[in-house]
Amino acid sequence: MKAGSDDETEDGIQESPIAHKILKLFCELEDCNEEDQKQKVLKMSGLVEEMGREEFNSAFTTGLFNRMNKMIEEEKLSMRNVCLLLKHVGYCIELKSGWSDGFLESLLIKRIEEMLIDENEKKKEEKDENLFVDLCECYFSLSYYFSGEVLSICVSCLLKASSNKEENVEVQKEVEMALLALSNTEYYKIGKNQYLKEMLEIMQHHQEHRNLTHLAYQSAWKFLIKRVYNDESLEEMIVNELHFAREAARELEELVRCVDWTRKGDEICKREKKRAKIIIRWLDVIYEFLRQRTLWNEEFVGLISSIVQVYRASRDNHSEISYLCIYSLRTAAENRNVKVENLLKGEAFDAVLEEIHRSTLDDKIAHDSLIFFMKVSRRLKEKTDGETDERKRKAMKMKLFEKMEEEGYEEAITSFHEIFDFLNEERFTQISSNISYYFINI
Repeated sequence: MKAGSDDETEDGIQESPIAHKILKLFCELEDCNEEDQKQKVLKMSGLVEEMGREEFNSAFTTGLFNRMNKMIEEEKLSMRNVCLLLKHVGYCIELKSGWSDGFLESLLIKRIEEMLIDENEKKKEEKDENLFVDLCECYFSLSYYFSGEVLSICVSCLLKASSNKEENVEVQKEVEMALLALSNTEYYKIGKNQYLKEMLEIMQHHQEHRNLTHLAYQSAWKFLIKRVYNDESLEEMIVNELHFAREAARELEELVRCVDWTRKGDEICKREKKRAKIIIRWLDVIYEFLRQRTLWNEEFVGLISSIVQVYRASRDNHSEISYLCIYSLRTAAENRNVKVENLLKGEAFDAVLEEIHRSTLDDKIAHDSLIFFMKVSRRLKEKTDGETDERKRKAMKMKLFEKMEEEGYEEAITSFHEIFDFLNEERFTQISSNISYYFINI
């Protein structure tokens, strides 16, 4: 592999300037001692933060990972420096919601799997605990397919690393990386006895002492909520013992205050970009919970309010976040365990009404706004939606009708009528062509 060969990788893919720099630095590693290698690896890590997904894939190919593996084998590159780079690459991939097929298909992943099994079988006094944790983090952060044996080994190791309660920046960063790696296990079935006690302790300790970073805490929640798919008994604990809605609302409110929402594009600093990514990760987890869970308590009204707060802050300069907010509100409206009254209290109606009047309204948000109103309208026409007090239900319908009338809702929705078929075609989800389905009949 020659970094300077007409700006192409060995696969013939055109390199970006950043990918070219990374490959050039990588080619220099072979002639360096371990300390000089570390400095070049740190430079490479810094460049990775600036890369998009296509740029990443043009540099970090299967061939590059295989070459790393060969250099380790020939003792020309230390495993510690490889881990240093891979951990940072995995961190960036997780925050950018990407993946690395190149790593999954490489000889390097096989080496790491073998090292994890070997290290796990060593006696305690023989183990290199730091290297063991690093290998687990590399494996989970860069993969999306895990063998059963290695999955169990890594979960146990990373939970132990995540349980470190020392409150200093270095430890917090390591705990963050361990929890971020754990959150990548997605829907893998992991027995409660493998994680529940430790994860409960980690989260409850944080709720009392606030010792985790925002990303670490969000990652812990992502890990736990993904487990509900294989074990619905966790739902009671998530809602009423760990107070998911309360905690998610508090985190969103803190994060939204830490971003200057008037900036956009290149004006946004690295720290604010990271906070915006964490907000996106929270909204993804909230959506996952809302779309199929059945338990609901009054704390979710505060969560709806927080989503609305994020929407209003982000709608002018961060389209991805504002869209996810509207999508979350639509998902809440579709969940019959979320009372319409709570959507009203949380100002969900106000937010969606505000959105449909915007001149910059795009097709996907128009589609989800229509679904929001269609679902609510249908539910208010029924008497079997948990609203047992008929007078209360009629009063709420009147309140909503007046609100919509004041905001010119009827005119706005009617203007969408001629593009219903187009929106259905674009979004692959059926919305009704009957205009009356979107109005509150009092």
